[in-house]
Amino acid sequence: MLSPLEAAKQTAAHKAINKHVENNFVLGIGSGSTIVYAVERLAERVAKENLEVVCIPTSFQAKQLIVKHGLKLGSLDTHPILDVCIDGADEVDANLNIIKGGGACLLEEKIIASCANGLVIIADYTKNSTKLGDQYKKGIPIEVVPMSYVPVRNKIRNTFGGEVNLRMAVAKAGPVITDNGNFILDWVNFKQLDDWKEVNTAIRMIPGVVETGLFLQMAKIVYFGQADGTIKEQTAKDGH
Repeated sequence: MLSPLEAAKQTAAHKAINKHVENNFVLGIGSGSTIVYAVERLAERVAKENLEVVCIPTSFQAKQLIVKHGLKLGSLDTHPILDVCIDGADEVDANLNIIKGGGACLLEEKIIASCANGLVIIADYTKNSTKLGDQYKKGIPIEVVPMSYVPVRNKIRNTFGGEVNLRMAVAKAGPVITDNGNFILDWVNFKQLDDWKEVNTAIRMIPGVVETGLFLQMAKIVYFGQADGTIKEQTAKDGH
């Protein structure tokens, strides 16, 4: 039996797959713990309804999930336009600003989301915030070219304040290495800023920065699974 938190993830994942997947769709498959339930449900629908779908992974983990469940694997080389991308989130604020990248897959996640006609986010109730940083305390991930991490770290710290830490690996010595061979900086203890779009643009302009984990007004809808088994829906217009 699933814990209330895992059940909330499953509820949100199933809702998204049931509502946003149709026959002959090309799907972006996100990364993280909630996506596991989405891929399981997708495999059930494909088998039961004989759906034809192509799945584009956002990470090595997503690719393994797709292959494990016998789903059709594709790439942006052959399918550069996606019908929908379904992905998780680390935090979503009232304006649909999202932090992603806790699993270090932010670059491919953002590329694939940008190629989709719609980004659907699935999450549990702990990811629902009024402002970024209210719930998620691990910071905003920033993917950087390895040789640049010290100057990038210093520039962000000096310009915007807070702390910027090189993410270290758990089961290996040294830093986390992304699927693209880069490092991850985590920007923590940042003060609340009025214009995240401006901040995001400024950070991305620093030489050595590959991408940020700020997904700003990219999602068309977010499904939050609640502890009581219900689902809270938040759409782009809710926060504007």
